[in-house]
Amino acid sequence: MARFEIKLPKMGESVAEATITSWLKNVGDHIDMDEAIVEIATDKVDSEVPSDVEGTLVELLYDVDAIVKVGETIAIIETLDENAEEKVAVTSVSEEISDEAETIEKEVEKSIETTSIGKVSESGKFFSPLVRNIATTENVSMEELEAIIGTGKDDRVTKNDILAYIESGRSAAKPVYKEISEVAPQQKAVASEAVKIVTPILVSGEDEIIEMSRMGKLVAHHMVASVQTSAHVQSFIEVDVTNIVKWRDRVKDQFFAREGEKITYTPIFMQAVASTIKKFPMINISVDGDKIIKRKAINLGMAASLADGNLIVPVIKNADQLNLVGMTKAVNDLAERARKGQLKPDDIQGGTYTVTNVGSFGSVFGTPIINQPQVAILALGAVRKVPAVIETPDGDFIGIRHKMFISHSYDHRVVNGALGGMFIKAVKESLEAWDVKADF
Repeated sequence: MARFEIKLPKMGESVAEATITSWLKNVGDHIDMDEAIVEIATDKVDSEVPSDVEGTLVELLYDVDAIVKVGETIAIIETLDENAEEKVAVTSVSEEISDEAETIEKEVEKSIETTSIGKVSESGKFFSPLVRNIATTENVSMEELEAIIGTGKDDRVTKNDILAYIESGRSAAKPVYKEISEVAPQQKAVASEAVKIVTPILVSGEDEIIEMSRMGKLVAHHMVASVQTSAHVQSFIEVDVTNIVKWRDRVKDQFFAREGEKITYTPIFMQAVASTIKKFPMINISVDGDKIIKRKAINLGMAASLADGNLIVPVIKNADQLNLVGMTKAVNDLAERARKGQLKPDDIQGGTYTVTNVGSFGSVFGTPIINQPQVAILALGAVRKVPAVIETPDGDFIGIRHKMFISHSYDHRVVNGALGGMFIKAVKESLEAWDVKADF
């Protein structure tokens, strides 16, 4: 018999810790390899941790709601394989991660030892090392930390919460998304007061009070920060997708038989967007103060529904390098794992441009909010049968066509109307040029 340590895995460069939200297995349970044993939550996404070995769960080292650092052992599995440690060679990386995490943690702790920011305030509020380090760096007092409304589990203050607080008007702080120009002192004071003032809401005995979900709080903060950061402008264009509809109707059964995947319109649209970004690279940028970061990789974010009705944006990495089959597999995989709550933090990081399908809810078009720190987002409207004028050499006539609107929201600080409009016009031309007789 051998004892195997299950460690909290690395979950992206910016994630140093996670909260245990639920143990999926009990001590004494048999565990299969790759079977999930615990649910965890970070500031970015909820996820599950699978077992690297098969065996019996003999020890749980943390209770629910405990905060665990990356690389720390969270459970012990007893396995019949004496060489399990050697066979799971990848786990050696976890040891390195653990050492790195411990070093980082010690540095963080050291940097806050001389401050008055403790782990737990007098009122019993807990602050993670990351939040305390940010507070120390930005001169945020314990009194201010106490006043920040937390969106984490049990209302804990997360990294995003304290950064949003700093961004809302603290002059000594560096905002997450730097402002385009200096704001007059009077305006800044008004903005700061607007953040602090809370309008009382009257609740009658018949009203129902519903607590916002953790993900809902995160999305709300992210959307408000985006609107306050970027000058949103929208362009709209109508696209004739009749050829795409006819092509999909013709090949969908054959596609499923050969690839084992259902093909929807989404991967077709995503492929068109990726190829168009290559022609307009200044859409694939981010803003850092007075500098523009031109992204080399084209990583498409794809808004997907979670089981609780919230939306999350998993990312298709290097989307321009995928053919239609590869794009279909990527889209279906991310959508399925989003519905099942199986996305990992790395799945939602690194996006450079986002596409959201508002048509899946029946909307004709929408005005989506930019997913920071990107500078543009495309909304796909519902595909509808509509009467349309069809031009032919013999004259114009009225016919039934499949059409949709696409909406383009972009940051007018760096994307002007010409670029924003030309981009979606090029997407339209790419979709309308679809060869109805093409193979896949």
